[in-house]
Amino acid sequence: MEFVIKISQFLLSLSLLIVLHELGHFIPAKLFKTKVEKFYLFFDVKYSLFKKKIGETVYGIGWLPLGGYVKIAGMIDESMDKEQMAQPPKPWEFRSKPAWQRLIIMLGGVTVNFILAYFIYVFASFVFGDSDIKIDSLKGGYQIENQVLLDAGFKTGDKVLAINDQNIEKDSEIGQYIIGAEQITVERDGQKKVIDLPENFLGQLSDEGSKNLFKYRYPFIVESVPDSSLNKSVDLKQGDVFVAVNGEPLEYFDQYEEVLKTYKGQTISVDILRGDQKITRDLKVNENGKLNIFRLIDGSRFVDLGYYEITRREYSFGESWAAGATKFTSTISNYFSQLKAIFNPKTEAYKGLGGFKAIYDIFPDFWSWEAFWKLTAFLSIMLAVLNLLPIPALDGGHVMFLLYEMISGRKPSEKFLERAQIVGFFILIALVLFANGNDIFKAITR
Repeated sequence: MEFVIKISQFLLSLSLLIVLHELGHFIPAKLFKTKVEKFYLFFDVKYSLFKKKIGETVYGIGWLPLGGYVKIAGMIDESMDKEQMAQPPKPWEFRSKPAWQRLIIMLGGVTVNFILAYFIYVFASFVFGDSDIKIDSLKGGYQIENQVLLDAGFKTGDKVLAINDQNIEKDSEIGQYIIGAEQITVERDGQKKVIDLPENFLGQLSDEGSKNLFKYRYPFIVESVPDSSLNKSVDLKQGDVFVAVNGEPLEYFDQYEEVLKTYKGQTISVDILRGDQKITRDLKVNENGKLNIFRLIDGSRFVDLGYYEITRREYSFGESWAAGATKFTSTISNYFSQLKAIFNPKTEAYKGLGGFKAIYDIFPDFWSWEAFWKLTAFLSIMLAVLNLLPIPALDGGHVMFLLYEMISGRKPSEKFLERAQIVGFFILIALVLFANGNDIFKAITR
């Protein structure tokens, strides 16, 4: 069921983005009376799942979900229709239109993606608002398990105060600013400490493979006791909060993990808070240093117990426009920072480059419209930015040659454009293979 939910969100988001992107090319092409021969969701290699001709355009759904396309007459694109290009230009063909019209047609897709992302952020701000965790409210700081962070000098209990020169007040800002970070300032035992990050920090994170960086520290609250547990017969109830072991006060689950290792195969006395009542129970630790008790993960309960504070912000319809603009510009800035890091070999960030599985993995395994729309907005920006890269075969490649034509007054020859399209196609295929190859490599080695 979890797979069905994730793949449904992935395909719905991908389909929405592809159709709207291609619609961004289709509409201006029709407005400028340019013939559009095909409009496809996914690629129809050899055959289509569905197709229907309406007017002069064939609309269809392909079987290969790697993108989509509109085939515009008289345009050198991935179809490489040399037979058509060998004929004299027709008035309704792309190549017969003025350069400014061709530029608008080529920029239509990314324009729609940017507009879509902005409106989603506005919509999400108005409907869902914002919720976050205040850094200064985190009781006990963060739990650090990631080996890369440990090697860099972080310790459990650290609170992140700043990344580079940017003060951090909310938990979500850590992921926002950590890309390209050179140093992080933390609070440790009441003192500030600056931790310098290695230049290949992002590459190390990719090699390590764990997605957990700065984790919240939780109390040990009982969810249930499985039948296989040595403590099945002990009087434990859901919601019981462990507060001490053999008289030693312990506030966080990670402390129990460490302490229990010293009591393997022994019986311990655990102080428990049940409502307002404090009780004691004797529990058995197995040979692996575990109590074999499922713990409760309940954010609202952690808030009630004072482990952190959640701030919520709701926006009026008018306020949501400014809030959406802030999120929109921030996401674009962060994504450009990621691209900058990826194209800098010293950061080794290219190791974290992923393909379709990486995109699939960012969707939650439960249905959340809030998460779906926010992820779709991010992917819409990602699609727009990637399409603007000046690589022939991408929109950005066509735009590059059109700008050259408009500035110089000379149109590149169709032969040159055909060759550039072939080169760009192979570059694009290489990038796709590398990204998806990374996904396969990680799946095999981890």
